[in-house]
Amino acid sequence: MKLLETYHTFYFVGIGGIGMSALARYFKASGKKVSGYDKTNTKLTQQLMSEGIDIVFEDLIDEQITTLQKDNTLVIYTPAIKKLGILDYFNEHGFEILKRAKVLGLITENTDCIAVAGTHGKTTTSTLVSHLCKEADLPFSCFLGGISENFKSNFLYNGSEYSVVEADEYDRSFLNLSPDWAVITSTDADHLDIYGDKSHIEEGFRQFAALVPEDKKLFVRKGIEIGRDHQTYAVNEKADYYSDNLRMDHDKIYFDFHTPAESVKDFVWEIPGIHNVENATVALAILHNLGVDFDTLKKAIASFKGIKRRYTKHIYKNGKIYIDDYAHHPTEINAVVGSIKTFYPDKKLLVAFQPHLFSRTRDFADGFAESLSNADELILLDIYPARELQENFEGITSTWLLEKVTLDKKEGSTLMEAFEKIKEKDFDILITVGAGNIDTLYDPICEWLSLKDK
Repeated sequence: MKLLETYHTFYFVGIGGIGMSALARYFKASGKKVSGYDKTNTKLTQQLMSEGIDIVFEDLIDEQITTLQKDNTLVIYTPAIKKLGILDYFNEHGFEILKRAKVLGLITENTDCIAVAGTHGKTTTSTLVSHLCKEADLPFSCFLGGISENFKSNFLYNGSEYSVVEADEYDRSFLNLSPDWAVITSTDADHLDIYGDKSHIEEGFRQFAALVPEDKKLFVRKGIEIGRDHQTYAVNEKADYYSDNLRMDHDKIYFDFHTPAESVKDFVWEIPGIHNVENATVALAILHNLGVDFDTLKKAIASFKGIKRRYTKHIYKNGKIYIDDYAHHPTEINAVVGSIKTFYPDKKLLVAFQPHLFSRTRDFADGFAESLSNADELILLDIYPARELQENFEGITSTWLLEKVTLDKKEGSTLMEAFEKIKEKDFDILITVGAGNIDTLYDPICEWLSLKDK
């Protein structure tokens, strides 16, 4: 394969994916010609088009495709796409075709790569590490799995000495990276369509951990067995790096941070949930090891606004609260609902949840039912299929899952009906949850609640 720098044109198959779009922005910022295909027109694809990237939404071999030259075009695809006429064309005509993860690995090879892995927490942690790097003015670039509320993108270039990447375990993509520094936040069972069972997921994370050179740093959440030397981190229990003395005051969390050599009091953090204090703890550990002083880190962490669709919160004058979150695994739902119950124990919580993937719904049905039963009322949307076909999962439906939920107040809904059903409900707090296209409800809900607030 030629060096990436020698290609003039980059074509992305599945460009609307959060990881793919970060790469597309990187090559566009590098002065390359970038175009691509996606099956769905979303806010993100619209933003990419506004940045000068041509995107088509039909699987057709049109002039955009046929005018590409194989000698100067690299085709990048996501493994979530299994079969596509456009991909067949590129294969038949001898184009160089690489997976997203391979390209990301090649980009970061010549940097000190900080890779954040884990079945939960990797987006918040990698975005926070990027924010701290930016506030400390380190020479870095980042490739994220979410949109930072601080810099309104999933990509930022501030130099090339360091790179911060979200290391995705799906399809074992993270094994394409060459991490110099790494984090493992969690190794819960997920993506069983790829791994089969929890033991194989854990083995995948051990293989990822083995990629970190022995003279570099690997940070692992305390309690996870990873099979090699590493630094531990935790909250409310001693570890190599840990936070404790958590206090809440007006939606802010205060905590103390401990390294092996010193303790620093009174960090201020606005992102709720003990799991997010864990993410903050390991981010601080990394930046401390990069030589950033604690005064800078205190100011930086206090200014972190979070990630779009990770506990995005709106509070209205009439007292109602609306939260939008990407959670799509029972552990994640427990974390976000637990945070709400901690901050607002006496408020009535309405959850609108869209399951993501038939396979995940099948594999974790009991966990989903238990976590959703912690709401006061539930609207359960149809399963978002993404890359899967319903005929391969007979009997796996939202109706089947809804029967397992123990709430009295629960009902199913299509996405189209959900907004009207929400407007009929009596609630103090509304949360929309899921990784599919439930985010299309966000703007209508915000507009409706804003009008009710006048």
